[in-house]
Amino acid sequence: MPTVQVTDLKDGDFLLDVREDDEWRAGHAEGALHIPLSDFVARYGELTAAAPQDGRVHVICRSGGRSAQVTMYLAQQGIDAVNVDGGMQVWEYAGRPVVTDDGQPGYVL
Repeated sequence: MPTVQVTDLKDGDFLLDVREDDEWRAGHAEGALHIPLSDFVARYGELTAAAPQDGRVHVICRSGGRSAQVTMYLAQQGIDAVNVDGGMQVWEYAGRPVVTDDGQPGYVL
């Protein structure tokens, strides 16, 4: 499965967060699109509307398991998708910003 490291991500890369609502509210990467795994199939159109047409979708969850499932599904749909290795735990550990919906500092639940 295609995988990237948190340190490989650049500002402006399209990030899809598939964690659940409570995890998202605690803290997330600014600018990420949030579609929980539990709603993913029903809300798939939101991803196709928001994702860059010829760009890559970087999929992230807490540690990498749920995002791996979504990455495999997206690849089967012909979308250039990669799993972010280690997820938001590594994101936070690497010192990348974690924010709440109102822009305040957040944390990874």
